Amino acid sequence: QVQLVESGGGLVQAGGSLRLACAASGRTFSTYTMGWFRQAPEKEREFVAAIRWTGGNTYYADSVKGRFTISRDNAKNTVYLQMNSLKPEDTAVYYCAAAPFPLTDVAVTTRRMYSSWGQGTQVTVSS
Repeated sequence: QVQLVESGGGLVQAGGSLRLACAASGRTFSTYTMGWFRQAPEKEREFVAAIRWTGGNTYYADSVKGRFTISRDNAKNTVYLQMNSLKPEDTAVYYCAAAPFPLTDVAVTTRRMYSSWGQGTQVTVSS
């Protein structure tokens, strides 16, 4: 059973930075695609970024491209989301997710492709 534990959320001023981490356990993740999604109050959960564990292909939502960077540390089984130039509209609960196979650039944005989810971490950006 895959377990995902997020950390690193918090309160930051607009223009600031945060780094989220997702510690993964319970499987060998070489075939997996790892994703970050976020959900603001009264909004749908939306795709933010994804990375293929093997190969390192990365994918980003247009709203975060150029500001956020997803990466992974194979030795630590951890996926990171470095968030720079944060804006108030980035305020949301951020969720880590895992899909047990490589996803295409379209499929990575689809929530139902991911079978495992973390509990979420709150990110609040003040103006």
